[in-house]
Amino acid sequence: MTIRTFEGTAPTLGKDSYVDPDALVLGRVTLGDESSVWPKAVIRGDMHDISIGARTNVQDGCILHITHDSKYAPGGRPLVIGDDVTIGHNAVVHACTVGNRVLIGMNATLLDGCVVEDDVIIGAGAVVAPNTRLESGMLYVGSPAKAIKPISDSQREFLPYSAQTYVKLSKRFAAEYA
Repeated sequence: MTIRTFEGTAPTLGKDSYVDPDALVLGRVTLGDESSVWPKAVIRGDMHDISIGARTNVQDGCILHITHDSKYAPGGRPLVIGDDVTIGHNAVVHACTVGNRVLIGMNATLLDGCVVEDDVIIGAGAVVAPNTRLESGMLYVGSPAKAIKPISDSQREFLPYSAQTYVKLSKRFAAEYA
């Protein structure tokens, strides 16, 4: 695994977290207990903090980043991701806040300042515009992402199931690469 210090700050990995040998986690990153980062994912906390909750999985090819302090973004913007979040392959999640039990579909893009409340599904390829709020319990699709319907009880139950599936898989990978 590639865990790199940047300007004297090393990532903090939670208990039983897994970072694939072909992923990069750099700088001011905190990864929660039993969370996982998969091949080719990049989590770059170089100029602000990235906080990822427990049992969250960052799948292959994802890019997670922040916004630096400038006159255009005074104070900069961190990236905060909650517990039991599934971030699908090749998603880009940038300087925003993601609640708990969220599924971010493959190739989705979340832009600066957006807020995703708990229990949300963001469809594959969706683009969440800057400073947009996605309300709890809804399915969002499109570019820009729009709510199309409430998630079903089955979909709501799937959110923690998906996260737990990756916890189990990460333990198998960790044993393989120990």
